[in-house]
Amino acid sequence: MTGHQLIRRPASARAVAVSSAFGTFGELLQGALPDDGPDFLVTLPIARWATATFEYENTRDGVEVFPARKTKARRVAEAVLARYRGGGGTLRLGGTLPEGRGMASSSADLVATARAVASAIGVDLAPQRVEDLLRGIEPTDGVMYPGVVAFEHRNVVLLEQLGGVPPMTIVGIDEGGTVDTVAFNRIPKNFTASERLEYARLLDELRGAVAAGDVAAIGRVSTRSAHLNQRLCPKRTLSAMTALSAEIGGAGVVTAHSGTAIGVLIPDDVPRFRSRLAEAITRCGQLVPRDRVLCCQTLGFARTGERATP
Repeated sequence: MTGHQLIRRPASARAVAVSSAFGTFGELLQGALPDDGPDFLVTLPIARWATATFEYENTRDGVEVFPARKTKARRVAEAVLARYRGGGGTLRLGGTLPEGRGMASSSADLVATARAVASAIGVDLAPQRVEDLLRGIEPTDGVMYPGVVAFEHRNVVLLEQLGGVPPMTIVGIDEGGTVDTVAFNRIPKNFTASERLEYARLLDELRGAVAAGDVAAIGRVSTRSAHLNQRLCPKRTLSAMTALSAEIGGAGVVTAHSGTAIGVLIPDDVPRFRSRLAEAITRCGQLVPRDRVLCCQTLGFARTGERATP
């Protein structure tokens, strides 16, 4: 499915649909482009998901959501219904993404919601239509698209599809606390002209690295982006995690640029993978309480890049 194609299927008066959306471990890169270009980020999809179950009833008005605090998801559900079918229902959200850590939990909630509601009413939504629905609600990661993407998170617009990364395990930590992504994105970043040029160079390098499956180059870019982000959302363990990556033969570090998570990238095909993984887990457990050590896998997708159509 491409562009803004919309497919409708017959809808029942009552229906139940379940959908999901993957999260990300922070971002491989986040910054802004030259000449007052847009702020952007590059996603790192992981094998953790948000799930949404929607019970549709055409005679109901409004949507009841559980947990009740997920008011943005309720707004998305109601927007889908208002645009395509009417009626109401009950929305239940779950999944394996921790909230407020910079792992795209909120974005994944919203995308999973849009998909579940659309499925229940017999509508197939292209990713661009999901963008349209989310644009007025909050800055959003590009988790409505498969694979690694460069995404204008403030404008909620795809910049470029890059493809997929080789299989890697991320061993990381949650430094504690939470970050309000919406509030963070309202803060002026005041990127300098030289910083913008560097971010453009890093994006170009990352584009080639993802296409080639070059984990070392991917790690260099993500590590540099983590260090550049220190003035905006500092990580107290960045030096320790960077050193850990070098000592165990990791590809580099990856950070949540507007969250509390930071991790080491370990390619799954590295020699002595299991011993390196065990060492990373042990060392991370010395930096934070063990229950704040994070482990997850990257999600695999084709590595063929495709730029967004203007």
